[in-house]
Formats: sequence, structure tokens, C-alpha cells
Amino acid sequence: MTGGEVAGILVAVFWAILVAFLAVALARLAQTLKATTKLVADVTEQAVPLLADASATVRTAQTQLERVDSIASDVQEVTSNASALSSTVASTFGGPLVKVAAFGYGVRQAMSRRSQEPQRVPAPRQVIVGRTVPGARRRKKKG
Repeated sequence: MTGGEVAGILVAVFWAILVAFLAVALARLAQTLKATTKLVADVTEQAVPLLADASATVRTAQTQLERVDSIASDVQEVTSNASALSSTVASTFGGPLVKVAAFGYGVRQAMSRRSQEPQRVPAPRQVIVGRTVPGARRRKKKG
């Protein structure tokens, strides 16, 4: 064998080894691609129903939020109506009730003072015709 033939055989052997390694690598790559394809298909099968459920949940939450917003606006309206009613009642009955309370307080004070004062019985007066009783004064009417 000549040097060229040995070199050709060596190149052919290395070439065969290289092709074998590439074949093994391609086979493993094909298995990896199959597994990846199967994984993506499984995730898609599970994700689609989950996304549909999530979409339905979001729609339901939106409906509930609209209801809560409606309730909140109604509560705000009721609060403003109650405030207006309260101010109306206070302005309508507040003044007269204060006057009635003040009158009642005055009556109670007068009654308590009257009950605390000793009963004065006026002394009988003697009237003598033509004479002035000493100590008797006439009260002048102001007017």
C-alpha cells in the first residue's frame, strides 16, 4: 500500500466516524424535537381550557364590579338624601324645639323658685276714713 492509499483509508474511516456521530446527534435531536412537540401540544391542550375559564372569571368579576358600582352610587344618593333630610328637619324643627325647651326650662325655674319661697300672707290693712296709715306708700304707675 502506498502512502496515498493509507491516507485515503484514514480519511474514509474518519469520514465514516464523523457521519456516525452526526447520525447519532441528528437522532437525538429528532427525539428532542418530538418530545418538545408533544410537550407543546400538552400545554396547549391544558392552556386553552384554562384561558377560557380565566376569561369567564374575568367577565363575571366585571359584572360583579358593575353591580358594586351601582350599589355604591345608590348608597351615595341615599346618603346625600339623608343629609338633606337631616338639614331640613334641623332647620324646620330645630328653632322651635330650642324655643320650647327654653320655655320649659323657664317654667321649671319659676316653679322651683316659687316652691322654695316661703308663703307670704299679706297682713290685713286697716282702712280709716280720712286718715293716712303711716308706712303705706302709693306706688306710682309708670307709663
